[in-house]
Amino acid sequence: MEMRQLGRTGVSVSPLCLGAMMFGSVGGSGVGNADHAECIEIVHAALDAGINFVDTADMYSAGESEVIVGKALAGRRDDVVLSTKAHFPMGDAPGRSGNSRRWLVRAVEDSLRRLGTDWIDVYFVHRPDDTTAIEETLRALDDLQRQGLVRYVGVSNWAAWRIAKALGISAAKGWDRFETLQAYYSIAGRDLERDVAPMTPICASHTMPSRSS
Repeated sequence: MEMRQLGRTGVSVSPLCLGAMMFGSVGGSGVGNADHAECIEIVHAALDAGINFVDTADMYSAGESEVIVGKALAGRRDDVVLSTKAHFPMGDAPGRSGNSRRWLVRAVEDSLRRLGTDWIDVYFVHRPDDTTAIEETLRALDDLQRQGLVRYVGVSNWAAWRIAKALGISAAKGWDRFETLQAYYSIAGRDLERDVAPMTPICASHTMPSRSS
């Protein structure tokens, strides 16, 4: 399998990333695959075919996707670049969502437990949060990296101006910066071409390899 460099990092990833969005029962809605054994077979088939990049999120099936991915990677974790995300509500209690330090630290701890791993290779902020100062979010992510819980950080579906602002703050503060972007892009949704794509050469940023869910 051909490998590609993940952004500016020295990490090599397959050009295809296995997305685990449809692993689990998705809140019992009937959407998604609730058969853990079958989902694990899918992960193993992807790894055996040379894919070394697996992506999930805490909110996929209310954490069930992470549990399944964790089971599938048992004994093979060192060979896989694993990414997950946080931002969306994880329950009805106040404070269990967003990009605050309090929630991101808790979300990482919960994801590590569900995934059965000691570290996350790429940790994405799933959406922007207008109620939290971006400095708070970036400092929390930098601390998580320094603790070794997260190797790299990125964003998912952020506008170009938000990404540029975050990169500027990180550079000024000496914090680790966003290294990768995961964004919606299809023949029916091409906003990426007008917004983020023109910014990337200026910021020396890179998009994530294609992902299938």
